[in-house]
Amino acid sequence: MKILAINGSARKKGNTHDMLVAALAPLEAVGHECEMVSLAAEDVRGCTACGKCKEKRDRACHGRKDFIAEIMGKVWEADVLFLGSPTYFGDVSTEMKAFIDRIGYVAMANGGLLRRKVGAAVVTARRGGAIHTFDTINHLFTISEMVTVGSSYWNVGLGAPIGAVKENDEEGMETMRKLGENTAWLLEKLGRV
Repeated sequence: MKILAINGSARKKGNTHDMLVAALAPLEAVGHECEMVSLAAEDVRGCTACGKCKEKRDRACHGRKDFIAEIMGKVWEADVLFLGSPTYFGDVSTEMKAFIDRIGYVAMANGGLLRRKVGAAVVTARRGGAIHTFDTINHLFTISEMVTVGSSYWNVGLGAPIGAVKENDEEGMETMRKLGENTAWLLEKLGRV
């Protein structure tokens, strides 16, 4: 199975990256094809509401020619999406919000391209706002008819300085490992191995 992780942090190799790596490890261990794409330092912008995706129905975004448009095909090919975001002012990063809006709109305009894919949210936070960020990502999964995966606790870990989650949040890293294991289990039960 193809697993695609989107790192919505402004940092390519920060805490969100570390948590996504931990979540992907159990899936790679059982032979799933895993890829991580970072939105950091890329040209990523929001939806223009042009409606061309609904008009053309060709699985593409026509309002922007940016990094999100470039990677859209990877999203449609993936069986599992891990969406990771730090918590900025109580919600997802602007990069992740642009990704959610664009992918969600194109998917719906083309007959539900995300329907029955598996999705898991991964969130870092310094202190507060993590659950709201978690909810924002899960809104995409729910409205897109995706199957969501949980862990032994909220899919949340410590953010702030680079390395904080690996150095100071053993429970957060364990939660990610279990998230990966639960995803692998679900794929097996769904017959997607």
